[in-house]
Amino acid sequence: MLDRITTRQDPAAANAKMRFWSSLPWMALFYGVPVVLLLAVRFLRASDYVGRDNDDAMRLVQVRDLLNGQGWFDLVQLRLGLDGGTQMHWSRLIDLPIAGLISLLRPIFGADRAEVLALAIWPIFLAIPLLVFMGLAGRRIGGTQCMHFCLGLTAIFVVTSNRFLGGAIDHHNVQLILAAVMAAMLVDMRHGVRSYAIAGAAAALAIAIGAETTPLVAVVCAIVALQWALLGRDVARATIAFGISLAAALSTVFLLTMPPHLYRVATCDNLSIAFYSLALVGGCVLAASAAFVSERGRYTRFAALAVSACSVLAVALAVAPQCLGNPLADLDPLLVELWLDNVTEAQSFSAVLAHRPASVGAYYFCGAFASIVCVWRIWRGDRVRLHLILIALVAANLAIAMVQVRAMAFSNLLAILPLSPLLVDMRAWSQGGTKGVSASLAYVLALIFSVPAVWAIGGALAHNGLGALEAQQASNTENCLTPAALSAIGGLPPSMIVGPSDIGASLLRYTSHRVLAAPYHRNADGMLMELKIGLAPPSDAKVMLSKLHDPILAFCGNDVQTGMIIKREPQGLYGQIAAGRIPEFLTPLPVSEKSSILLYALKP
Repeated sequence: MLDRITTRQDPAAANAKMRFWSSLPWMALFYGVPVVLLLAVRFLRASDYVGRDNDDAMRLVQVRDLLNGQGWFDLVQLRLGLDGGTQMHWSRLIDLPIAGLISLLRPIFGADRAEVLALAIWPIFLAIPLLVFMGLAGRRIGGTQCMHFCLGLTAIFVVTSNRFLGGAIDHHNVQLILAAVMAAMLVDMRHGVRSYAIAGAAAALAIAIGAETTPLVAVVCAIVALQWALLGRDVARATIAFGISLAAALSTVFLLTMPPHLYRVATCDNLSIAFYSLALVGGCVLAASAAFVSERGRYTRFAALAVSACSVLAVALAVAPQCLGNPLADLDPLLVELWLDNVTEAQSFSAVLAHRPASVGAYYFCGAFASIVCVWRIWRGDRVRLHLILIALVAANLAIAMVQVRAMAFSNLLAILPLSPLLVDMRAWSQGGTKGVSASLAYVLALIFSVPAVWAIGGALAHNGLGALEAQQASNTENCLTPAALSAIGGLPPSMIVGPSDIGASLLRYTSHRVLAAPYHRNADGMLMELKIGLAPPSDAKVMLSKLHDPILAFCGNDVQTGMIIKREPQGLYGQIAAGRIPEFLTPLPVSEKSSILLYALKP
């Protein structure tokens, strides 16, 4: 009798359960809460509440200056570089929420704890909007199952990267969110006006926050423009919304963040008249074309698009022709050799392959895998327009990552979008009942290969063995700035510190000193002078040091760049100090035996 008994599920309860698991807000919380808790635990176990990147320390210095009364439009870091300071290129749009959190928490927890809490809250809780927009993109691409794969893979991406760790207050996490926003809006195959208006605003914010996303924004604009040229009236309203939103949002941000005296100054590494004029003209011309030419034939629309492109190019040539090339092309060759070529995020694929082969898979495979999947879908005629959009987004960032590895985070994130529907299909295929073990194995392998962290672990194991996963290598900054070294430097009267650029941001954070060099291209003069001081014969180095008004020389033999200087010119100042031959014009200052830095004052 028992085998004849059947259980019946309440249809209302089943529908409620289905609605719950298909609800994006609830699922974002379902995946987001464990992610936030895990990130919070990692923050509590960290040795420092500021991220390990120099940019995190420098952002904190900028936020502190804002809280201490520096003007909203004043981005000069007065304690960095030669006389007059260094004009930074970072946006106040990131400083504002961090400074706001500190100000909000300070009356309750005190100044120090408020800073710690703000630096934890800001990056960790940014994981939630990233999950929301990646989940939205997944649902628009392939329904509920695809949404879950997107959410799961994004959660893994967040917890295995360093962009959303507590203390990671640089702007890269916000840029990743904006990339997800643009992707989620573009895969709206209904071409909703609101979606495209949001995409335009996100593109404007991406340009304003960091110029490194400008190529991605250009690709997004090209996708919208080409789609309009092909479809015409069907996407006219959406195209108009995108163009107007891009122009209006960027105009607003430009007026809110740019000081009036810099309105006409064209720079290529931040929001300036260069990018503003291009986006303004491009957005307005695209919107006008969609408004007046959408009813015409396809050839007419492409002709209008060509005219629009020529208008944008003409503006670029008239306003900022230098921005059509590499903004770092004018760096001194010595600075390129001893600094830029050794910056990890600025390295090309060939440099990574030569010097860090274990990282190739983690940096590039998922983007390449996703691009291949898109090509396969297009070849099969499977939702061709959708996969053309996806391959444009993923392959563009992959191509940028081949030139500068910093773009690999964007290609790895956006690769989730075409890989998730593949996993949905392979999961269904493996559960068909007739495919056997091979189908299940293929599904599991595809799932594993879609996670960049798997390739990172595999590369580390193949290159260095199991010990590579357990050993935590100290950063270059930590090699020099031990507590004893910081105590020795901090105890000195405020001075100009001449030392390795890699410790410059941390010295600004921990002390009241000025620093000659920190690793930022706008501090090129300061970095170049520090390199020349280290390379120069002691007599020439004395002349350069005397121009800095009683500086303190901070020599760290453990610094990577200092080691390169010593190897390049053993008879230079740094080479002489490393050999124990201290020039007579330098007076050693007392430091602890545990200090990793030797300090010298210039004799009168």
